[in-house]
Order: sequence, then structure tokens, then C-alpha cells
Amino acid sequence: MKGYFKNFAMSISVAILAGLGCKKNESTPPTPPLPTPIGLGSVKLNITSADFTKVNYDVPENTVIRLYFNNAVDKSTVAPAVTVKENGSAPAMLNYSYENNDSTVVIAASPAYKSLSKYILTVAPSLKSVKGTSPTQERSLSFITQIDSIAKFPTLTDDELLTKIQQQTFKYFWDFAHPVSGLARERSNGDNEVVTSGGSGFGIMAIPVAINRSFVSRAEGLARMQKIVGFLKNTAQKFHGAFPHWLNGTSGVVIPFSTKDDGADLVETSYLMAGLLTARQYFDGSNAAETILRDDINILWNNVEWDWFRKNNEDVLYWHWSNTFNWDMNVPIRGWNECLVTYVLAASATTHPIPATVYKNGWAGGAGFTNGASYFGYPLPLGPPQGGPLFFSHYSFLGINPKGLQDVYANYTTQTTNHTLINYNYCKINPANNFGYSADCWGLTASDIKNGYTASSPTNDVGVIAPTAALSSFPYSPAESMKALKFFYYTLGDKIFKEYGFVDAFALKDLWYANSFLAIDQGPIIVMLENYRTALLWNLFTSCPEVKAGMKKLSFTAPYL
Repeated sequence: MKGYFKNFAMSISVAILAGLGCKKNESTPPTPPLPTPIGLGSVKLNITSADFTKVNYDVPENTVIRLYFNNAVDKSTVAPAVTVKENGSAPAMLNYSYENNDSTVVIAASPAYKSLSKYILTVAPSLKSVKGTSPTQERSLSFITQIDSIAKFPTLTDDELLTKIQQQTFKYFWDFAHPVSGLARERSNGDNEVVTSGGSGFGIMAIPVAINRSFVSRAEGLARMQKIVGFLKNTAQKFHGAFPHWLNGTSGVVIPFSTKDDGADLVETSYLMAGLLTARQYFDGSNAAETILRDDINILWNNVEWDWFRKNNEDVLYWHWSNTFNWDMNVPIRGWNECLVTYVLAASATTHPIPATVYKNGWAGGAGFTNGASYFGYPLPLGPPQGGPLFFSHYSFLGINPKGLQDVYANYTTQTTNHTLINYNYCKINPANNFGYSADCWGLTASDIKNGYTASSPTNDVGVIAPTAALSSFPYSPAESMKALKFFYYTLGDKIFKEYGFVDAFALKDLWYANSFLAIDQGPIIVMLENYRTALLWNLFTSCPEVKAGMKKLSFTAPYL
């Protein structure tokens, strides 16, 4: 019995303790949930919802920013934590106010944001809610403000503006020319010993413009031409009479353009020869100096062995030849591209010409020469889809007048004009939605780009506008080009109009402006503006009897032939 009572007592004790334990648990309050971290739900720039994943463009300078949080903010923490900085570094002066029971922060800049500038809005984790919670991570948002339409320079008449652009751009070829050779340096931000044969040809064409417009005197222009021609004749390295793409401006020795491109470049040579023949026709005086200049130009012109570049008499011209690598580059010159003038001069040569069959089977015989499609309502006789970069309608036509020019393949008035208008309409319609593109801001061609170089076109659009594209198109699209010129000069001039005219290119979507000028882009601006104004270079080049004969040989017809 004693064991029984002992077990019974233990059972009662366990039951009592168990009951006491249940009562204790029932009286313990539940642990309260942690406060929700304050979070930024959305942002509005004025009434437009902002996108955190990309740059927000075209934001008004006086825009009001609204930040929508999921909790009321602790106002004392807002100013240090919520900032707007220009280019992520220079703080904007901000005024803060609050809506929706302090869960919406309203930000106004005073003074207003700068036009065409990039700002970064940041919400740091140091922001607190009234409950003391912080964001789980930093949030940031980028925006670029609208283009300021205020004129950056005094207003000029249209004629004064065209002269201003030509005169400023000519400084590249006059003031920045290589001091020994007088030739054009390749670019303003490169090795100053590197001069370019083709770009020098464009610069030579600009000298008659400068003389006629009193930028320099005829005597000064003649002296520069004597320096250039003397260097080309007596110092510069040549290959079967042709020049390399690049030369050392002091020694005249070839500077390789690429590993195997260390010899002749026939296309660049053709640009140089076009310039020299134009100068020959301009300096037509009977005095000894101008007579000797013409004779020296004729020596250079007649020494080019155009037929050598058929590579064993093939029915096509080849772009390169090298003492070291021979024909290894193996690039046939086929159209449609920038090389029409190469075939015209090769056919025009009096000492080493090519027959018309080389033009027909080589230049015009390649795949993709003809087009025939229409783009934006404009039929395009020749070339790649949507026309390719605009320099196709510039380089050859600095001297060759396309007005009224025809052969069996195309009407070249139609070709050059429609190519330009396709490029213009592409930028105007702006299918890629590139910030800044418009009817006033257009022009895709080869140019520098941010961290590189590319041949921009409607089928290779990287968001970069090159002023040379629209400005060198003045003869084809005068109204559209004038609108672009005024936009470039008056609206963007403080950013892109510098010591040698317009910088090479810009991208408003990145607020990137080139710090470079290139001979092959500056030259066509001067020359084609003059062709639009007076047809001076067209008239000079096509007055060459050899050119007339060569173009007739290739079955071209034009009023000037």
C-alpha cells in the first residue's frame, strides 16, 4: 500500500505542475511583428512615371520629382539621404515638401536643373521612416534634361552663317596643317606627324574656296600649294605613282594604316589627285610660279599607274598594293560606295588608263551595286539598303557634279538626293528612339564614336550624329541641311562649335561630344557648302579635259560634258 500511495502522489504532482505550465503559456503575450522597412515604390518626374532601369530623357529643367514611399518618412533624415547630383557629383540645391501624410516626398530644384545635363537621383539607406526603419538598399535613377533652344551665338544671316562655317572649318587645313609638308593631319587628337593623302586632297580643294572668300590671299594659297606639291613630288614615298593612306609629314615615309596596308592606297590617291587637278585648274595664271605648279601637278598625276592596280589585267581595280605584302590585302574596288571618282580618274588618265570594261565589270559588276527599292517613299537606284553612310554621296562628288549626271546605271541627281533624304527621314522618324534625333538634328555617316569609330547609317545606328553628314549634303537637301546647321550652331554651338568648326560627332543620348576633328570630315563641309553656293569645285574639276574625256569614255552624260 505504501508504494501505491507514493505513485498516486507523484501523479497528482505532475498533473498540478502540468496545469500550472499551461496557465503560464496562455498568459505570455505574442511577439509583435517587426516594422516594415521603408521602401520606394515609384517616382514621377512631373506627371510622368520614371524608369529605374534606364536613363529618363527630355526632362524639363523645372521638373518636380515625387517619391512615393510605403511609409511616412522621418523628415529630419530626408535631405542627407535623398540627393540629386549633376553627373553624379555636383549636388543640386533642392527644396523638399511632403504629401500623403508624409509618405510622398516632393523635390524641386532651386535654381532649376541645367539644360541638356545628366542628373542622378539617389535614395540612400540612411533615410528613416517615422517608425525608425530604413530602406533595404540604395536606389538611384538617372535623367537627362531637355535641350535648351536659346541661341548660343549672335544671329547671322544665312549667307553670313555659311561663310562663318567655311572660314572656321578651313582653319583645320590652314592653321593645323603639318608645318613641313603643308599636308592635312589625319586628326586633331592623334599623332601630329601622321598626315593623310585623301584628307589632304579635300583640304587642297578648300584652298580655292578660301582665296575666293578672302580667308587667305591668292599669293598665300599659291605658296601653300607649292609647299604641298613640292613635298609630294620630291619627298613623299610613292608606289607605282600612288600614295599611301598615311605619311609621315616630315619624312614623307609611309605610316602603315594597318599591318599589311603599308603601301599604295588607290582610293586615297584618287582623292588626292582630284584635289590636285582642281587646284591645277584654279591656278591658271601665266606667271612662272603658277605655270611651274601646274607642271608639277601634271607630273604627279601622270605618274600614277592606274592600270597596275588591275592586278594582272583583271577587270577590276584593287585598293592596295605593298612592296612587302604585294596584293595580300586583296580588296577589289566595287560599288556602290565612295569610290566612283577612283574609276573616273583611272579612265581619265593619259599615261596609265583603264578601259571602260573595268568600270563595267569591276565597279558596276559586283553584287549589291544596284538597289531599286524605295525607302520612306524615295527610290534608291544604287547601293546598300537605305543607302549606307552619307559619305558615299560626298567624297566622289566633291569634284564630280552629280547634277544632271547619268550613265546606264543611274541618274546621279536622284541617287545623291534620295540617299540624303532617306538618311534625313530615318533620323526624323527615329525608329531607334535615340534622344536628340529630329528634323533639326540628323546625319549618319562615318565618324568618331564614344571609344571608337564606325560608319553610321540607318542600318548601323549607334545614336551618334556627325555634323559633316548633314552639312556636306547642302547641294542635295538645302532646306533640311540649313535647319541642321542652325541647330548645330545656335542650339548646340557652345558644346560642338570649336576652333576648327564643328567637332567630329556627338551623341545626345550619352551627352558625349567628340574632342576630335578629322580631315576627311572637315574637308567636305567646306567644299560642298561652296558647291551649293557657287558650284566652284564642281566647275573646276569637271573643266579638266582629261576628266571630260574619261567620263565620256565611261558613257556618262551631263550638261558639262
